[in-house]
Amino acid sequence: MTITAENILLITSVLLLLSILASKTTGKLGVPSLIIFLVIGMLAGSDGIGGIYFNDSNLAQSLGIIALAFILFSGGLGTKWESIKPVFLQGFVLSTLGVFLTAVCVGLFVSYVTNFSVTEGLLIGAIVSSTDAAAVFSILRSKNIGLKGNLRPLLELESGSNDPMAYFLTIGITSVIINGDTSLVSLVPLFFSQMIIGAIAGYLMGKIMTLILNKINLDYEGLYPVLTLALTFFTYSFTDFLNGNGFLAVYLSAIILGNSNFIHKKSIIRFYDGQAWLMQIVMFLTLGLLVFPKQMMPFIGTGLLIAVFLIFVARPFAVFICLSLFRTKIREMTLISWVGLRGAVPIVFATYPLLKGVENSDIIFNIVFFIVLSSVLLQGTTIPLVSKILYLYKPEKFKPKHPLEIELSENFKNEIFEIELLKDSYAVGKMIFNLNFPKSSLIVLINRDDKFITPNGRTVLEKGDKLLIMSDNKNDRQYIIQSINNGDLSFSS
Repeated sequence: MTITAENILLITSVLLLLSILASKTTGKLGVPSLIIFLVIGMLAGSDGIGGIYFNDSNLAQSLGIIALAFILFSGGLGTKWESIKPVFLQGFVLSTLGVFLTAVCVGLFVSYVTNFSVTEGLLIGAIVSSTDAAAVFSILRSKNIGLKGNLRPLLELESGSNDPMAYFLTIGITSVIINGDTSLVSLVPLFFSQMIIGAIAGYLMGKIMTLILNKINLDYEGLYPVLTLALTFFTYSFTDFLNGNGFLAVYLSAIILGNSNFIHKKSIIRFYDGQAWLMQIVMFLTLGLLVFPKQMMPFIGTGLLIAVFLIFVARPFAVFICLSLFRTKIREMTLISWVGLRGAVPIVFATYPLLKGVENSDIIFNIVFFIVLSSVLLQGTTIPLVSKILYLYKPEKFKPKHPLEIELSENFKNEIFEIELLKDSYAVGKMIFNLNFPKSSLIVLINRDDKFITPNGRTVLEKGDKLLIMSDNKNDRQYIIQSINNGDLSFSS
């Protein structure tokens, strides 16, 4: 089937619907949804039952860049500074030195066991050197995988911040192959300039985004996500124009923005969460359409060999070298090594040498595709099992949500939190005024069996009540929790 203007919407909608429905079914079986998106794209392609011929690497690369910008921005918005602060240095080392060591290990291995030159081997190593943000975010968050300590924020920080390094290595080594007179050493100053410019641009744009969102005062709420979208694309493109790393700038700007107070924050975060899922589906479907399984068959053995080396040797070697500097426990380093998921980003990066006309780039693309497929299938399906074997699995506790979605202004200083009354809570059966709450705190709403009650001092609390509490003093929170649970009424009024 040839894609035309008349049937493109029908094809797109059918593929999206199939992907969403399939991900719901396979998620219960432990199969990562990202694999399903890839498989559906391959089945719909020219070698599959769909017969859709798609061979536009340029379009696939452009869609991949746009999708990755969305995914990194969404991941950055949901990253809390207080959670990544304790592991920031570890994440930084993994996303720079770790990526470099992985690329070198894989590159030398490829040149040793295949007919690729050292430079071509390093190119393959660079392409598959970073963990994939879309894969890590979707598997850890959608499956609600709880990990002990700071492992989860470290993994999410690494996956969100290591694409810039892999991108730089891929572009740099591609340039070395095309321009034979360029040396790998000459890339070092370029690396530092790109990262420094990207970091500065990301920090400044994060601050500028916060200022613009709070000061612009648009007439329609629906325009705020559109404004944020425009600022995101501007951040990437302007940083790239300055010869900085646009992916790093986008991710940092999102972290700065996400940890600031700005108008319509919750609606914008929800918008980007939905868009990130859409971009993941579109990216994986497109890359599934782009690959020709029949052309990939002769390279399955080579791809499997490289994938095994990457998963069991190169990634653990890089992780153990980097995290041994921080005296990380062996079982924690083992789990971090195993969550080195490769996703759509390496496939997108593999289109760069393809478009530049690098010799053997079509073979490299097929090998990279199979490495990604192997990584997500093997690692993505076994993360809960491996974490349990290593005694690092922590069941996710139910986190009660606020009964109301409240958009707070930038200058809002009060604290709002929710407490659920358990059967053994001291407050059960007591009137509110008997709890002797501090004068600076107030129960503003009670959610009782999904019915909302406006309380007064004589309201009797019951088991299962969810209390929405507002306090002028952040120090009162712990006192209130003690009072409700244990009857400790020693407040500092």
